[in-house]
Amino acid sequence: MAESVSGARDELTPPRWLRSRFASTIGIREYKQAGRDFLRFFIELCQLKPNEAVLEVGSGCGRIAAALTGYLSGQGRYEGFEIVAAGVDWCRATISSRFPAFYFQTADIYNRHYNPKGRSSAQTYAFPYPDATFDFVFLSSVFTHMLPEEAQNYLAEIARVLKPGGRCLSTYFLWNAEAAALTEAGKSQFDFYCDRGVYRVENPAVPETAVCFAEQFILELHAQVGLILKHPPWYGTWCGRPRVLSGQDVIVAWKP
Repeated sequence: MAESVSGARDELTPPRWLRSRFASTIGIREYKQAGRDFLRFFIELCQLKPNEAVLEVGSGCGRIAAALTGYLSGQGRYEGFEIVAAGVDWCRATISSRFPAFYFQTADIYNRHYNPKGRSSAQTYAFPYPDATFDFVFLSSVFTHMLPEEAQNYLAEIARVLKPGGRCLSTYFLWNAEAAALTEAGKSQFDFYCDRGVYRVENPAVPETAVCFAEQFILELHAQVGLILKHPPWYGTWCGRPRVLSGQDVIVAWKP
């Protein structure tokens, strides 16, 4: 029986075909729990307040935005941009129509995996917001599909649009000694066998399918753009670690 007919899917949960464009776990229960988990990370790790201005880079089909609708107050607001137009269309029709403080837009950025016909380059793309606009910026599984020059530009843009004192939470696959040992032992979900220096990939033909960065490289990029880590990365389960914070590695950084 179709999800919408059976009543299993609520009005803020997209249909299965759309969820599958963005998430590896597309069951309704897991999909909604992932949104709630990120909201908890935002509150506990980043001290997100209900009245703050929030930017999501890579808003997908609204998995995390839907969770934020129950947390942000009338003084808060949410902006999201996404390179897959179908996700933006659905979010506008179902989330923005109910929550006017939530605004979504399409960014036609090239990505060989997600948007091979995109006209803009992630290496040079300027986020469509003025300087010092947001209190909080987050990215879930965006840097895991980007190449080094693209990640460098996005981090610089994040630093630009954050207010002083603003925070950023982002997720990665980070390559370090532990990840290498677990992968060598056959415990990782990914091989990342193709070593390209500061990053590794699963699929050389379409590198953006899954990208793992050298941890030190990512830490240096944060420092270069003026984003400060007050806590080491929270490592994820992707390479075979026991259950910790998340599937991917999480970095929280502050703008002084």
